[in-house]
Amino acid sequence: MGNINARSLGKIQRLAQDGDFDMILHVGDFAYNLDMKDGTFGDVFMRQIEPAAAYVPYMTVVGNHEEKYNFTHFVNRYTMPDSDHNLFYSFDIGKAHFIAFSTEFYFFLNYGTEQIRTQYEWIKKDLEKANKNRKNVPWIITMGHRPMYCSDLNSTECTEYDSPIRIGINGSYGLEKLFYKYGVDLEIFAHQHSFERLYPVYNRTVYNGTDNPYHNPPAPVHIVSGSAGCDENTEIFVKHPHPWSAFRSSNYGFSRMQIFNDTHLYFEQTAAATNKIEDKFWLIKDSHKPYDIHDLKKLKTHGFHVPYSYVQHSIHHHHHKHNHHNEKENINNNVYEY
Repeated sequence: MGNINARSLGKIQRLAQDGDFDMILHVGDFAYNLDMKDGTFGDVFMRQIEPAAAYVPYMTVVGNHEEKYNFTHFVNRYTMPDSDHNLFYSFDIGKAHFIAFSTEFYFFLNYGTEQIRTQYEWIKKDLEKANKNRKNVPWIITMGHRPMYCSDLNSTECTEYDSPIRIGINGSYGLEKLFYKYGVDLEIFAHQHSFERLYPVYNRTVYNGTDNPYHNPPAPVHIVSGSAGCDENTEIFVKHPHPWSAFRSSNYGFSRMQIFNDTHLYFEQTAAATNKIEDKFWLIKDSHKPYDIHDLKKLKTHGFHVPYSYVQHSIHHHHHKHNHHNEKENINNNVYEY
């Protein structure tokens, strides 16, 4: 969300002041950009979020637009719990344990690679600790900027290629396997200027072969929520999305999540222009624990493994067909559900 064209900001400010939120999660990309015009863009943005951030905790995650000067504007403007750098940290609120991490370590290697290992080892220890406390805080939710999976036309890193966040750098320090091993329930991402709800997915295997895939899913659920509004347009989706894509919208909007108890989590997406709920679902977990061999068997039996040939077919087919007519059609009919 930027300080120009921030379509969702007014509604978020009012909802925070009315007490409808307990907390705000801003999953990367601030002001567009915090450093611009000697930081005055960032100053304006900080004043813009104050009507919300003064009322509820405003929890942040670094995005690619904060990269300038080795993320120093982000590091120095925000203060997150138990962190002297704000780039990765965790906290509990109610029944949920949140883990915030930097996806940007995997992309801006000019700043070094040691931070990838440091963050990975910290996340592993934090997940071990969180699993020991699941009787009291059962839900584990992660938030990072760039998604592991997506359906946006302009993003090859989560459509055509395996994301380094997912599989690691040269096969090391990938987070998908780590999150699966320790039973992460929900993974929240942004970066793409759209909203997308995914079916439970792990290692390119999507669990969508049952009547209710969100009841005791054998893999984490991914959400991409990046359409709050900025000086860039919302995204266009590929013509033939991957099977893990359950719902997509390119309307400006914001997400709301409510954790009711140990077993039920509710999630919805609201369109900023109409204030209408575009998408909603319940994530139901009768128990919270690391995924095991039984979950993997369930995933393989009732799921579908997406081959790389599917990626090549779907992306290339859309590239051949894409023209101004299709783009106009997508904008006028920009909500999709399978």
